[in-house]
Amino acid sequence: MRKSVLAALVPTMLLLFWWLGTRGQAYALIPPPYDVAETMVDLAIGGINDDAFSGMLLTHLLASTGRVYGAFVLAAALALPLGLLIGRLEFARALLDPMFQMLRPVPVTAWLPLSMIVFGLGPRSAFFLVALGAFYPILVNTIFGVRSVEPRLFEAAAMLGTKPAAMFPRVVLPAALPGIFTGLRLGLGFAWVVIVVGEMTGVQTGLGAMIMDARQLSRTEIVIAGMVVIGAAGYLSDRAVQALGRRLLRWNPQHG
Repeated sequence: MRKSVLAALVPTMLLLFWWLGTRGQAYALIPPPYDVAETMVDLAIGGINDDAFSGMLLTHLLASTGRVYGAFVLAAALALPLGLLIGRLEFARALLDPMFQMLRPVPVTAWLPLSMIVFGLGPRSAFFLVALGAFYPILVNTIFGVRSVEPRLFEAAAMLGTKPAAMFPRVVLPAALPGIFTGLRLGLGFAWVVIVVGEMTGVQTGLGAMIMDARQLSRTEIVIAGMVVIGAAGYLSDRAVQALGRRLLRWNPQHG
């Protein structure tokens, strides 16, 4: 109960300041909370404004969710084995790590023109950009998790009769799992962060596309509503990964 109250305290204060800062201002650039809530209802079920945005929230949400989770799975499928190799093998680290460390600071927005040239306008470019945003957090944390395995664990495993070929699945992977799950949480969060940029590539549906269309029409209340939905979806996604991590890492006191 106390945690729920504390968690609601800051959002409630922000809403109060938002309401105080926008009340009594007709046609303000920033709409009051009530207008955004009304817009959210219209986006969800329609019947208020009856425009092109009415009743389209679920369609946009499903489109963005599909891109986020599909790109996240692709990013994880590439980043996890690469991270395990780079973290474990000196040769792989010398061969691949410098290249990834050079490419990692390049922002996703800088890849936007190139992605549209290579993949064209539409969902494929969006998918690529979202996957790229999720890739590096998973890769870096997987490398860190593998590199952080205590050497004493190898000595203890060897004393218990573990063969060198079995060290990786029995020692390295379990010890690196906390770091890997941290990378998965960050990667999924970055996928939601990048979705607006990804959907600037000419897609017709998606929360990012909805926000960009509303921006061009100066519909700030729809922009804010889209931001709220993305934040809520990202929060629920993070909670799902946390729950999975707690289930798989019950043996770890920091994640149990």
